[in-house]
Amino acid sequence: MGDKVNAADGEVLRAAIALHPNSEEKIGCGVTHFSVRSADFGSKCFWINRPDGTTEKFSYATCIRG
Repeated sequence: MGDKVNAADGEVLRAAIALHPNSEEKIGCGVTHFSVRSADFGSKCFWINRPDGTTEKFSYATCIRG
């Protein structure tokens, strides 16, 4: 929890987020890195960390399902 995703796995997540139905909204002003943090109801999910300091959570399952 709270860990920064390594560069190789980050590339996989960049490809995945491009498939998300709300990818433009999720990416916003860009991606500096990804991290793993808690989400709703105590679950874990990936978070986009943007250059402006904002963050956004996303579901890899939504990326896959489209």
